[in-house]
Amino acid sequence: MIHIGQYIAGDSITHRLDPRIKMISAIILSILIFRATWFDVYLISLFFLIIMGFSHLKAKPVLSAIKPLAFFAALLFLLHLFSTDGTALLWLPALHLKITDEGLFRGAFVTWQFVALVLSGVILTMTTPPSEMISGLEKLLHPFKYLGIPTQDLAVMVSMALRFVPTLLEEFDRIRMAQMARGADMNTGSLAQRVKSAAALTLPLMMSAVRRADNLAEAMEARGYHNGPRTTLRVLRINGSDYAALASLAIFIALLAISGVYVN
Repeated sequence: MIHIGQYIAGDSITHRLDPRIKMISAIILSILIFRATWFDVYLISLFFLIIMGFSHLKAKPVLSAIKPLAFFAALLFLLHLFSTDGTALLWLPALHLKITDEGLFRGAFVTWQFVALVLSGVILTMTTPPSEMISGLEKLLHPFKYLGIPTQDLAVMVSMALRFVPTLLEEFDRIRMAQMARGADMNTGSLAQRVKSAAALTLPLMMSAVRRADNLAEAMEARGYHNGPRTTLRVLRINGSDYAALASLAIFIALLAISGVYVN
């Protein structure tokens, strides 16, 4: 099972791009997602499909990575569905709730924004090795070094956090399956019972996370890790394909701007 934050080895065009270009593109796409209109939804969704095609990423692993966040996406949709005023579409007198046209469209739009933001991060982490992520973050944060901010250590911390997201999710699945094998019921019962069953996994998961963090610290010390300037195996250089990727992103932004003028 593929988890969010997990790297998938490959030799696609996207895999070979400079990590700084991919990070900058992800940030720009995030801004476009927040500022998107309804017509932009179709264009941005199509753009993501094109990127996935160039990255040789299949739908199954991508959906598998997004699946753990399905609950939060559904919660966002329901919150806007029942809390947005407007033209009543359906009344629920027993629950003192009503569904409006505006709530339905607003819920769908916000849910799409949430999924699109997660998807941009998933594509970034699936096509960028952790080592390159550290180097890219370090280069992007380099100007802050003159303000006294330890940019190298900050890049390592961010990269480690991203790297251990899939590890912790895998550990959560392992603990859950172990408890189910011992007779724990995780899939039936009321919502309160399921939440209570899931809460029972918190303590062993936290203990596992602390143990992994301690092992990681010992491994880094054994390999001579220390503060200060460090070298990397691969020296990052911007080449023709990186400029082509930036040009493609610029054309897409221009297309969004033109469509915004004529559609709106």
